[in-house]
Amino acid sequence: MATKMKPNLSIVMPVFNESERIVDALVALQGLRAQSTEVVVVDGGSTDDSIALARPLADLVTSSTRGRAQQMNAGAGVASGDVLLFLHADTSLPAQGGELIIAGLSRPGHVWGRFDVQIEGRSPLLKLVARAMNLRSRWTGIATGDQAMFVKREDFFSVGGFPLQPLMEDIEMSTRLKSRSAPLCLHEQVTTSGRRWDREGVCRTIFLMWRLRLSYWLGTPADKLARAYR
Repeated sequence: MATKMKPNLSIVMPVFNESERIVDALVALQGLRAQSTEVVVVDGGSTDDSIALARPLADLVTSSTRGRAQQMNAGAGVASGDVLLFLHADTSLPAQGGELIIAGLSRPGHVWGRFDVQIEGRSPLLKLVARAMNLRSRWTGIATGDQAMFVKREDFFSVGGFPLQPLMEDIEMSTRLKSRSAPLCLHEQVTTSGRRWDREGVCRTIFLMWRLRLSYWLGTPADKLARAYR
């Protein structure tokens, strides 16, 4: 039996009760798996069939305490790749996404980065929301989880991984990584689900997210903000 090569890239996907979309999400990654990319699924205590559905389509399926930060840290801890990509189950990569990451980080100057994003949903306003997110990210150097953050393995662990907080962990992680380098902002777009935007309403969600973000910058604890978010 041939020995499997050490992966250049490990995709870490945190999931919780994602049986409706987990198969499509992982099928989309099978081409990358054939190109020295490892797929690690980290379940946060699902009560549906997420784990059983994921096993045939991932290199490793493991479990951890529920919470994106905890799950992503757990996945990073068992992943083998030199670069870690944190991908939500409702977000899909652009064509050649893996190659773009490896090529971008192989050049000097960046140890982490993210993609531009487009939001898939009913409202035409979502195009404007996505454009604003991408511009804001370039101006501030802060990435969100929906933008598929990626980072060199050694730098991920050198900053201590994701902070163990229930919300804004992506913002805090961006701040930590900015001490290592500016982010590599790829213009190619990931596509993320607008299901929350459709359900709650675009304007209402915009207002909520900006209120939460402002409160966080003003020092409100993340656990208190998480209760408002939910």
